[in-house]
Amino acid sequence: MDLYNLLNQTQRERVSDGAIVPILNSDTSSRQLVLLWPQLGDFDSLEYAWWLQREADRLRGVNVVVRAVGIGDRASGQQFCSYTGFSPDCLFVDPTAELHQTLNLYSGLSFKLPPLSVGQNAWLNLMLMCAGIGSPGTLAEVFRGYRGDRQAPQLIADEETIKAGPLPPLQGSFFQWAGGKGFQRPFELATLRLRNMTEVLSHWKTYVPNPAYLTQRGATFLWDAQGNLIYEHRDRGILGFAAEMSHPLSFLDKLES
Repeated sequence: MDLYNLLNQTQRERVSDGAIVPILNSDTSSRQLVLLWPQLGDFDSLEYAWWLQREADRLRGVNVVVRAVGIGDRASGQQFCSYTGFSPDCLFVDPTAELHQTLNLYSGLSFKLPPLSVGQNAWLNLMLMCAGIGSPGTLAEVFRGYRGDRQAPQLIADEETIKAGPLPPLQGSFFQWAGGKGFQRPFELATLRLRNMTEVLSHWKTYVPNPAYLTQRGATFLWDAQGNLIYEHRDRGILGFAAEMSHPLSFLDKLES
């Protein structure tokens, strides 16, 4: 069975109403962007949702409907949608990462120390991956968040105020002092990631009801209206949810040409 048909037959709990329904959209006239996200409290899931909100008009312009499956339960999904603005009608939850495993997505490091519980081992492996072990590109991406990126767009509008505790509220114009405007300034992305981390730590048990799947990575699949796969990315590490992290949705470019 090919990937599209497999997903077309897959049902999961929808966050908006708790119904167990098919993941794929029934409108066959649209392109379908299907996202397999890690834990809904993962940096990648939250950051990806932020980019989708930012590019919402662009997605509509190229007739792309979005469906996402994240690891967690319905409460995780509700908190995620409340924070990110992602539509609960388009988010499904998979508490045991069964679909991720069926698609053979990267499960992350799996070192096991006998004295530790499953959750504690998952934490250990997650920390190792955050240090770049078994997670290629992670450290470089962390550093990019601090040093800035002239190839990436400006992320925070000058008039926007960002609350990323424990920092005091910061206005977007503050980042001009770090290098200017019109591109991703130093510390800009790191500040957005700090805001996400603060959110998750404030609602940890909601976002991560079962820590056993902390290291599981996700994937991106885009199909045309006829069900032909036109883009695929399988994550190989933390903060590696796109082939081009400076422009995570650059795969849409070919649809606009």
